[in-house]
Amino acid sequence: MLLPPSKALLRELEALLGARGFTRDAAEMEPWLVDWRGRYQGAAAAMLLPDSAAQVQAIVARCAENRVALVPQGGNTSLVGGATPGGDEVLLLSLRRLNRIRSVSPDDNMLVAEGGAILAAVHDAASRAGRRFPLSLGAKGSATIGGLVSTNAGGTQVLRFGTMRALVLGLEAVLPDGSFYQGLSALRKDNRGYDLRQLLIGAEGTLGVVTAASLRLVPAVGSRGVAWAGLASPADALTLLRQLELRLGDGIESFELMPAHALGLVLRHVPGTRAPLTAQHPWHVLVEVTAPQSGAEASALLAAALEPALESGLVTDAALAGGEAQADALWRIRESIAEAERQEGRAVKHDISVPVSAMPAFLQTATPQVEARFEGARVVAFGHLGDGNIHFNVLPPPRPDAARWVEEQGEMVTGFVHDLVGAAGGSISAEHGIGQLKRSELVRTACPAGLRAQRAIKTALDPHGIMNPGKLIPPGD
Repeated sequence: MLLPPSKALLRELEALLGARGFTRDAAEMEPWLVDWRGRYQGAAAAMLLPDSAAQVQAIVARCAENRVALVPQGGNTSLVGGATPGGDEVLLLSLRRLNRIRSVSPDDNMLVAEGGAILAAVHDAASRAGRRFPLSLGAKGSATIGGLVSTNAGGTQVLRFGTMRALVLGLEAVLPDGSFYQGLSALRKDNRGYDLRQLLIGAEGTLGVVTAASLRLVPAVGSRGVAWAGLASPADALTLLRQLELRLGDGIESFELMPAHALGLVLRHVPGTRAPLTAQHPWHVLVEVTAPQSGAEASALLAAALEPALESGLVTDAALAGGEAQADALWRIRESIAEAERQEGRAVKHDISVPVSAMPAFLQTATPQVEARFEGARVVAFGHLGDGNIHFNVLPPPRPDAARWVEEQGEMVTGFVHDLVGAAGGSISAEHGIGQLKRSELVRTACPAGLRAQRAIKTALDPHGIMNPGKLIPPGD
């Protein structure tokens, strides 16, 4: 049974952390009590801001002794309410001050960053060492390493480099009983039993607090080529991807699929954007290819690889970026889709995955099924075709009470979409996590044996349930 923090515990934590590391001021806490999408308004008895792993350990140990709940938080960029505290009986544990880049080793191709380090700062540190950290996403200026680890973040380069699971070499963490796990080793091979690192990755802060991570680095890019292509269908897009892979191998880093409707939303709502192609096309792909410093220019390689697809009619038109500014402009369109959707109004959003081979058929069949089932609704499905992850968002009918429609129909829309995903052998959460938003759907759709195993792990490591209560792991029967 969890207990609210006592006055004595709050005084003890304030003495430990000092004025910069402890606050109960409502105005200071307010921005960190609301999730990124504004869906959840939380509360907390206090916000704790440690600046060392030792302070995190002391906090967790004292809370474990007192059975007081903690909600770890990084940049507060969760899209599923995974970092929003639930009430006055919990403490918000912010890792923002634990933000140092501890080391960069080009020889090991490894960088060690603390849990509160911003992704953009990691990119900069790797670049100064002639390397790069190959994970990027729209929130790179605010998302933190601890949060990215805890949600097993994906992003736009999963096609080549994988999710955070493939990029985390080691972890340092404080476990729910206050014990300190030191696993930052640079070892690439280590078979000493269960991999606690992989348990913590994707655990959404329910199994401990990530205080630092050893991250895999790769060589800096010598050149990159970026192209925008128009196509007739998702099936043609997948055919194009496989053709490009034959010619370019693992030089393909990103392959993003977007319908015409998504492009239209961006052009309508995001100033400074313009259509990459003159003619209209039902579907579009954004392709990025990189080449090493000693290799041929990536743009030339990409142009040559696209030529057969243009000649055969598989690609109906394409535009190759003439430089970094044009490449960034093309990427801005892709990265602005979520912003454009917000400008359009509320939507029922889904972060789903299906096998890559099944994605074209899923998009072509699920979209009309949803739009027929919910008359007037509009599907905007876009994302990472190469790894089977699509953001399948359903916009309400264009009418004055659209927000009310989302409130009244949203749960039914989500259930319908998730059933289609399940029938296709997919997942209801590809990269955003479960948080508090999808817990009921996880219970409804998950494999019972898998769910029981997850509950057993949670109970074994956190028997009092102090770590991020109300997130990810649903209560048992």
